[in-house]
Amino acid sequence: MQCPGQDSRYWDANAVFEATCPKCGNSVEFFKDDVSRKCGQCSTRMLNPKNDFGCASYCPYASQCLGSLPPELLAKKQELLKERVGVEMKRYFADDFRRIGHASRVARHAVEIAAKEECNPAVVEITAYLHDIGIKESERKYHSASPKHQHLEGPPVAREILLALDAPLPLIDEVCDIIGHHHLPRPEESMNFKVLYDADLITNLEEKQKDTPSPPAHLQKIIDRSFLTKAGATLAAKVLLKG
Repeated sequence: MQCPGQDSRYWDANAVFEATCPKCGNSVEFFKDDVSRKCGQCSTRMLNPKNDFGCASYCPYASQCLGSLPPELLAKKQELLKERVGVEMKRYFADDFRRIGHASRVARHAVEIAAKEECNPAVVEITAYLHDIGIKESERKYHSASPKHQHLEGPPVAREILLALDAPLPLIDEVCDIIGHHHLPRPEESMNFKVLYDADLITNLEEKQKDTPSPPAHLQKIIDRSFLTKAGATLAAKVLLKG
């Protein structure tokens, strides 16, 4: 069945309209179901200004319905996926507000670091939300939240969540790989891993500092030797040393 919004049987007199090219000011004719059109005068490709294909940001059949999605919709789809992963993380941890708060802070720090490093922000933020997702199963099975148990139990839970959200398989594989060793950097790591690792380290130090404060000199030594990215070290100094 065709999407009603794209079926011409449901169109009215406003189904054909004109829009002004933002580059040259030429008038460009659009049909309601056009995703984009080229300006006949300067060849600038314009996104249909009157269409909001909101469903395309989450529908797994969007590419079949609309053809090749423009960058704007692809970005929106990624943003929505990140938001939904954050919601699922909170639903999974239920009333465990400490772990929800930890994951949310890691995600916030990861986004800030990612903005200054060459990485995939979607992979980084999604991994940040899910990096400790194996804790519940670790505690249930082994009565322990040790890294080795988290690394074992986290990826299957994360994969189940991401498959249910129709996340792309390459993204799922990378997120699960990072979760499966997020406490233990390998000799060669991707920038996505490094950003997540630094964001988690900042959050852990931040939480520890509230319980048992360390002097600035000690924190500076940790910052100098432990972070994997320049942006992570800079943010750590800002957060922990209030610099």
